[in-house]
Amino acid sequence: MDSRRTILVILLLVLSFFMYQQWLLKDPANTPGINSASAPQSEMPSNGAASQQPEQSGIPQASSSAVPAAQPGASQGVNTGDTVRVTTDVLDLRISLRGGDIVRAELLEHAEKLGEEARYTILFQRPGELHIAQSGLIGPDGTDTAAGRPIFSAQQTHFELQGDELRVPLTYERDNGVTVTKEFVFRRGDYAVNLNQRVENNSGDTIEMAAYGQLKQTTLNGGKGSMFMPTYRGGAYSSQETRYKKYSFGDIEKRALNENTEAGWVAMLEHYFVTAWVPAQNTTNRLYSTNLSASGEALMGFVGPTVAIANGTSQTFESVIYTGPKNQDRLAELASNLDLTVDYGFLWWLAQPIHWLLSFLFGFVKNYGLAIILVTIIVKGLLYPLTKAQYTSMAKMRKIAPRMKELKDRYGDDRQKMSAAMMKMYKEEKVNPLGGCLPMILQLPIFLALYWVLLESPEIRHADFMLWINDLSSRDPYFILPLLMGASMFLMQKLQPTPITDPMQQKIMQWMPVMFTVFFLFFPAGLVLYWLVSNLISISQMLWIYRQLDRKGLGAKAS
Repeated sequence: MDSRRTILVILLLVLSFFMYQQWLLKDPANTPGINSASAPQSEMPSNGAASQQPEQSGIPQASSSAVPAAQPGASQGVNTGDTVRVTTDVLDLRISLRGGDIVRAELLEHAEKLGEEARYTILFQRPGELHIAQSGLIGPDGTDTAAGRPIFSAQQTHFELQGDELRVPLTYERDNGVTVTKEFVFRRGDYAVNLNQRVENNSGDTIEMAAYGQLKQTTLNGGKGSMFMPTYRGGAYSSQETRYKKYSFGDIEKRALNENTEAGWVAMLEHYFVTAWVPAQNTTNRLYSTNLSASGEALMGFVGPTVAIANGTSQTFESVIYTGPKNQDRLAELASNLDLTVDYGFLWWLAQPIHWLLSFLFGFVKNYGLAIILVTIIVKGLLYPLTKAQYTSMAKMRKIAPRMKELKDRYGDDRQKMSAAMMKMYKEEKVNPLGGCLPMILQLPIFLALYWVLLESPEIRHADFMLWINDLSSRDPYFILPLLMGASMFLMQKLQPTPITDPMQQKIMQWMPVMFTVFFLFFPAGLVLYWLVSNLISISQMLWIYRQLDRKGLGAKAS
């Protein structure tokens, strides 16, 4: 069997993969390789956490009698007052004094578009569209209700990180002697912000409160990318029963999430970036979602357990809000399975080592293009024994091609005798007809895994290589790399010996480089670079192996 016939199979497999991926994007809950079990929503256990669905106000409830009923379709909690600005070395945030919500977050180390000064804005609110991080206290004595949100005060309007840590306190005092301090803790180089909500009770009575955090986002204009760059924008969560599950806006509209769990987290995902609420991991929390159909918004959040605070005492409710790039190491530190928001699909077990190797090599060469080339060299080096077996097998198949034609003429349409005679000949000549396929088959998962690494890893977004390639995560703007890749495939085809005599099959093989070139025009430049370098190394290996085979009289040279 000629290995180049395998190329057609690989092309079909790759196309099938992307078609399958598009189907997955229509129902992200079907992400393969991920435990997607969830607790039945109609039988949630009573465990001290809130048990009711959020109202249309967007404020969750801690008990059925805790919060006044909201008018259907009302949308509370959007900032309409003053804000406090907080700047660190990586974040530029706006915190609304109404409710203490984060209503804007710019990522200072990530450009909105390549070559522009504008920074990537992950949290925002503008006419007709928003994505904000809300938090507060609910329950019988909570400060956040469907009727309104507390108005905090701050000592200054602009806080700036000077050392390694910055604390931003917002204060709200009730007439009954209850004081709430909402303290945001920022650290240098970190996109995770600790939130400490401290309640001091001097009311004369015991009060009950529960902390919540939620992400509110407009569901309109949610893009899914293209066939070659599929992306996901929507929710996700993790619980004790569900390791990781995407929960799209469509899922939120169809069925509200309502799951009690130890630890857990909720998030809103987008290409390369994530915003996640991580509640206290040593408590039982309720994860929920709500569709605010009247305003075209969706919520995903958590509610912690209700805590009784005696008179003269205080209680601090802790949580973490992460808003930034999908940094796998940092996300893994914050909560179990939070690093799975970097979704490598069913090849995660292969993509993670490739990502590690790519990052390791980048630490030396400081250029992701060069790191991709080194990864390619390592992969081709590891596959060299199989590559040698591949070309040796092809040469032997070419050598016995005349005998195969004789067998076909001798046995005609008697396939059983023909097959028995061919197997005997393979055994005598020590030929493995499938020997040329294995290296190509092994390269396919590596190719797809690297594709997902380039697609999902924020480090490669806007990563420069050299000359005209200034973003390895996007297609070559001048299509030079795909054309070079096609030329290398054409050269490989001319160098490879083939026993194919059928004119139709020969024409198909001749058109394969053209088909692959068109196919690769829309791939990320980093992936095309990998395939081009892989082809060049294959050509070098091919010439070397054929020279050795010629010395043994196997006649490997192409006619």
